[in-house]
Parts: sequence; C-alpha cells; structure tokens
Amino acid sequence: MCRALEVSRSGYYAYKKEPKSQRRIDNEKLLIDIRRVFLDNNSNYGSPRIWNQLNNVERIRCSENRVAKVMREAGIVAVQKHKFRMTTNSKHDYPVWPNILSRNFAVDRPNAVWVSDIIYIGTFEGWLYLAAVLDLHSRGVVGLAMEKTIADTLVTQAMRQAILRRNPDKGLILHSDRGSQYAGNDFKALLAQNEFVGSMSKKGDCWDNAVAESFIHTLKVELVHRNKFKTRNEAKIKIFEYVEMYYNRKRMHLSLGYLSPFDYEQKAGYNVPTR
Repeated sequence: MCRALEVSRSGYYAYKKEPKSQRRIDNEKLLIDIRRVFLDNNSNYGSPRIWNQLNNVERIRCSENRVAKVMREAGIVAVQKHKFRMTTNSKHDYPVWPNILSRNFAVDRPNAVWVSDIIYIGTFEGWLYLAAVLDLHSRGVVGLAMEKTIADTLVTQAMRQAILRRNPDKGLILHSDRGSQYAGNDFKALLAQNEFVGSMSKKGDCWDNAVAESFIHTLKVELVHRNKFKTRNEAKIKIFEYVEMYYNRKRMHLSLGYLSPFDYEQKAGYNVPTR
C-alpha cells in the first residue's frame, strides 16, 4: 500500500493509465498560454489582466473564473504588494495651493491635468530619489527625473521634461501633495512662467493624489522590491526601461479598459506631442 496517499499500487497505476478528459487537456493548453502571458509581463499580472490578454487580445476564448482557477491550481500568483510609505515632507512654512482637483480623476482629454509624486529607491551606493509627472487622462508618465538628493530641483526637472515632451496649453492643472519640493519658490515660478494652475492635496490625505501614488506603488511592487541595485545608474536604467518600454506602452490599466496609456491615447485619436 502507498500509505502516504492511502491508495493501492494497482489503483495508482490504473489512474495513471486513465485517458485525460477533454477539459483537462484544454486546461493544460490554457496553462501554457497563461504562463506565457504571466512571464511576458514579469509576473505582474493577476487573473483579470491575463484573462483580458488571452480573451480579448489574442482571441483565446476562456472565462475569467477559469483562468483564475487554473492559475490557483498551478500556484501562479502575481507579485505581492507592500505597504506604502510617505516620502515628501509637508512640514514647512511655504504657502500651499488649494485642492482644485478635489479627487476628480476622470479627465476627458490629454494635457489638461497632470499629477506628480516623489519616491526614494535604495541602492548599494545610497538613496536614489525619483519624481514622476503623469497625465491624468491616460495615466501615462510624461515626466521623470532621478537624482541622489531630494533637492527642489528634482521636481522642476521632471516638470520641465514633461513640458518639453508634451507642450501643454496654458491653464493646465498640476496636482501634488504638500511636499516642500512642490511648495517651494522654484517650482511655483515654473508653473507661473507657463501659466499653469497649482493644486495640492489636503494635509495628510493620500487619497487626494491617489493616481500618482498608485503609479509609485506599482513601480515599487513590480520593479523596485524585486531588484537589488548595485549603483544608482543601474537603478536609473532599469526604471527608465520599465516606465518607457513597459508601463507606458504595454502594461494594461483596468481604468483604461485594459489598454496601456499609449494605446489608450492612440485609440482615442489624439495626436499628442511627444517631442
């Protein structure tokens, strides 16, 4: 007797010889496609995104529940989330802008509202600080700056890159938290020079800047927490590749109908400047 399984040897070998059902054969084929999509996206996708890729993009007909069940039985789990920690310091004496955005995250055109945030990334050389600017319409990253200090120039560099890249009209709203980098004179002067409108979250309320913080959280979960960067330059290269080649152009966003930011703008027919 095979005591560990509590079945007879003859019973076990009879099971091994039993023909596979068509459902089992189909699930094994589906598992191959699931693994391919999962690995192509660096283990970032859970069952909803994998199902959408297979069913709606590759036309491999299957239900979301079936994809979830096959993944669960195969032990395929997307990379796990980590707790979010605040980066910017809101304890300063600079005047702050009112919360004009007021959590109105649904924007019907590009370059109307941008949001921004800062994170720090550990390397063996020390901290690397990153400032990102996102277009609220498509959730795409339009400005990115990375430096070894969190000086006020960090956010102005990211903003200047976004302006150069997208050439927005006057009246654009830039929303951020109350960090001193955003409330400082240099950043305010840059907005005034371009006739943009500043907006800031309420004190201590992370939900007011939820879209920017969601990107920061995703970057940490899908890239930063899964790598040990030897140098700041190595971190910069991998982050740039993640943002420009994967996040902006390939990664599905549920809020965009399972499209990437780039595909979302292209499908909407907007001729967005990207110089």
